[in-house]
Amino acid sequence: MRSWYFTEQSYHPAWPKVVGDIRIDPPSALMDPVEASDLLNRYIDEWLLADELGLDLMVNEHHASMSCLSVSCTLTLAILARQTKKARLVALGIPALNRVDPFRIAEEIAYIDVMSKGRLEVGLIKGTDYELMVSNQNSARMNERYWEFHDVVVKALTHTGGPFSWEGEHFQYRFVNVIPRCYQQPMPPMWMPTFSPSSAREIARRDYKVATFISGHGAKSIFDAYRDEYRKFHKREPSLDKFAYTGLVAVGPDSKTGMARGHKVAAFSQATDRTGQHYRNPPGFRPAADNAKLLKSGADVSFVRHMLPSGKMMSSPPTPEEFVQAHMLFAGNPDEVFNQIKAFWEHTGGFGNLIVQMGGTMTAEESFDSISLYAKEVQPRLAELVREREKAAA
Repeated sequence: MRSWYFTEQSYHPAWPKVVGDIRIDPPSALMDPVEASDLLNRYIDEWLLADELGLDLMVNEHHASMSCLSVSCTLTLAILARQTKKARLVALGIPALNRVDPFRIAEEIAYIDVMSKGRLEVGLIKGTDYELMVSNQNSARMNERYWEFHDVVVKALTHTGGPFSWEGEHFQYRFVNVIPRCYQQPMPPMWMPTFSPSSAREIARRDYKVATFISGHGAKSIFDAYRDEYRKFHKREPSLDKFAYTGLVAVGPDSKTGMARGHKVAAFSQATDRTGQHYRNPPGFRPAADNAKLLKSGADVSFVRHMLPSGKMMSSPPTPEEFVQAHMLFAGNPDEVFNQIKAFWEHTGGFGNLIVQMGGTMTAEESFDSISLYAKEVQPRLAELVREREKAAA
């Protein structure tokens, strides 16, 4: 198993000061630029430590949010491409909702791949429903716009015969010519995240890696749908490397310290739950089949992420202990964290990539220690777990 270290780069000092939503609405006056600078530099230091310890690195972006200071995957990855030595780097992801120029995105991807000497992996995402307000896009046609965005990027990265034109429904270019071309040929590996089994089937047909974020027991239905479609379409079993799960992780030298850190990491999800329902699920944003299922359930728009394996709804806000029960948080000493991940890994049928999300309100010292404990005492055992599964399959 590969482990990808990830932090949302939150500005958590503002969370107690914000009344209501921490996304879209908070005034920037609540942010101290000096403190934000210190945090952003600390987050880079965390990624550098993870690189030194043999972990891979994941980066994302959000907009108008106190939950994520990163406004561009590619800006952060350009820094990491130069400052890291060994780690694979994945953008998960670059949102079509908030980027209006896929040609420019293709250029940035190729540049980072060359700068990192072929260590880049790419996730193109639709984006988040609550950020529609700051994207100036029409939600009703976002799905078709997203796939055209994807097609422009892929052709731009793989076409090497000089300029080509693109006359699509949503994008038009007279000349597209990406220089430098990718270090990895024909292009870096592609990931796609989803919370939807129906979308997982489309990802399987394209032979991309499927990832799901803190979706708990819902990850199994996503992975099952991917496996089923992959077998039908490609006539073979997908490798474990095709699957990725993002979980909140907190490791301490002992159980009490690890769980205390888990409370701080879980504060991220508790804070991001403070997103107004009026920003959620705009018309046309979700696939029709997923919306029908949602309406029939009678739950809110984030129901998958708020349900325990028992079928009972989590508290509002959920407790860290409920996060552990729901396989959204893995917390404790190294043995406990390994056993929690192993149990979830077996429940889902296995996956080859674990995105390890820390952060929340942990201090720098707590984060550095948690990263070190995970890399030294948990990751090697997870890698052996996957090797044994692959050996048995062979």
